[in-house]
Amino acid sequence: LGLLPETTSATTVEAVTPANTPAPKVVELPIKIEISKIGLSAVIVNPTTTDIAALDKELLKGAVRYPTSAKLGEIGNVVLFGHSSYLPVVGNQAYKSFNGIQKLAVGDVVTVYSDNTAYTYSVRNVAEEKADDNTAIPLSVSGKILTLVTCNSFGAKEDRFVVTAELVESHLISN
Repeated sequence: LGLLPETTSATTVEAVTPANTPAPKVVELPIKIEISKIGLSAVIVNPTTTDIAALDKELLKGAVRYPTSAKLGEIGNVVLFGHSSYLPVVGNQAYKSFNGIQKLAVGDVVTVYSDNTAYTYSVRNVAEEKADDNTAIPLSVSGKILTLVTCNSFGAKEDRFVVTAELVESHLISN
């Protein structure tokens, strides 16, 4: 039935990668974020400009990866930002992309998807911060970090919620 390998007299040569050759680096753009604890599911757009007006326009489509932040699979900080609105009627659901992230707690799971890989992060910090020069979000970090940012729609315009998470694992997904 073909369940056991057949033996042959031919010699098989396997390709061997030298020990000092680094594994190929997989770097991907995020396309979707899900956080089951708070029922969050949002598309992610990946603009190439840091122009504020252009970023504001992209926020109308969903969450946004800050263009100079890390990509999935890279060492660094993947920074995603999105709107939150708690109005009873919201025409554009992108205004609710990051609703509830302030309810997350240490250890909660955040999953970010590329076209073919799921990246699982564990929340390590949730904070309400002032959006000023003293609380800048670092882009260069030593690990694989995910930072989610949204405005505190009930606070001052400068208030924001910031969630920081560490990469736990990644795995291929079927399309």
